[in-house]
Amino acid sequence: MIVKEVIDILEELAPLAYAEDFDNVGLLVGNTNSTVSGILVTLDTLEHVVDEAISQKCNLIVSFHPIIFGGLKKLTGSSYVERVVIKAIQHNISIYSMHTALDNSRHGVNAKICEVLGIENPKILIPQKGNIKKLTTYVPLSDADKLKRSLFKAGAGNLGNYSNCSFTTDGTGSYKAGKAANPTKGSIGKTHYEKETQINITYPRSKEGDVLKVLFKNHPYEEVAYELVTLENTNQNIGMGMVGHLKNPMNEVAFLKQVKKKMKTAVIRHTDLLGKPIKKVAVLGGSGAFAIKAAKAAGADVFITADVKYHQFYEAEGKLIIADIGHYETERFTKNLLVDYLTKKIPNFAIRLSGSKTNPIKYL
Repeated sequence: MIVKEVIDILEELAPLAYAEDFDNVGLLVGNTNSTVSGILVTLDTLEHVVDEAISQKCNLIVSFHPIIFGGLKKLTGSSYVERVVIKAIQHNISIYSMHTALDNSRHGVNAKICEVLGIENPKILIPQKGNIKKLTTYVPLSDADKLKRSLFKAGAGNLGNYSNCSFTTDGTGSYKAGKAANPTKGSIGKTHYEKETQINITYPRSKEGDVLKVLFKNHPYEEVAYELVTLENTNQNIGMGMVGHLKNPMNEVAFLKQVKKKMKTAVIRHTDLLGKPIKKVAVLGGSGAFAIKAAKAAGADVFITADVKYHQFYEAEGKLIIADIGHYETERFTKNLLVDYLTKKIPNFAIRLSGSKTNPIKYL
């Protein structure tokens, strides 16, 4: 396999279009056409992780966190980031990062937390905005069904649990072909009127390239008239955090102790207990304090996340328990998720789970 083929598989799970605007995801080091000898999956790419990749004969590192987040203006080895990049380049090792693309995936970081904690029927806590787009185009009546079928096949027309969704309106289009034109219908220099169908169809932003490629390939006109619009509607299957229910309600202390054990965390910082059973649980891996309001609005009894600041704990306002279990701890099973996913997709390939410990925080 080459790096590009592995990337295509990873982006089936978490398209880069899912990532937040501030993030730096995708192939950070390396060449998409390089042949892959083995894949090492890690949460963070540090120097000793690159050393591990070398010893395991893996020349592609799939990392959750991006080693390059801001811009690099020099490569002198004066920082841990520069040293990682230099060592990777010296040993022809590619580095691919997923980060918020996987955070926003329906089957990503937060789905794994729910799986570990036994949270059932989880739904997206904060659906991502600006992810649904709409294509409007105009096509002769005789070609409309064929074009719609090709667009459906490219991933357009999916709404929740429904597929092949579109709306059409019949009308009359007009155009006059210039001297250099090669009109499919009508004559050069004469205004032509054609019975046409207006097709309106939505698609996820991540599929835009495929949708436009199919549109231009299957549309009969030399010049394709089309419009693209970003909708305000949210995609309920893409977004930050998840919220679901426990199979059986639990005592608050017993639940927090279970979280501590299952997530393998040394300490949990939390707000006041409320003296009621835990039934509904919201989770958001990594720095998730921005979602406290959403967790309250969802009716969660407890919100599990990390990196909550002192004054942000006050935002619980006696309506839920905020439980900060640690940044690394919320995301620790992400690499297991990726190894399992890649092993199923390419079972006869060398895929290694990194054994390197990358948590920078220690507890006494």
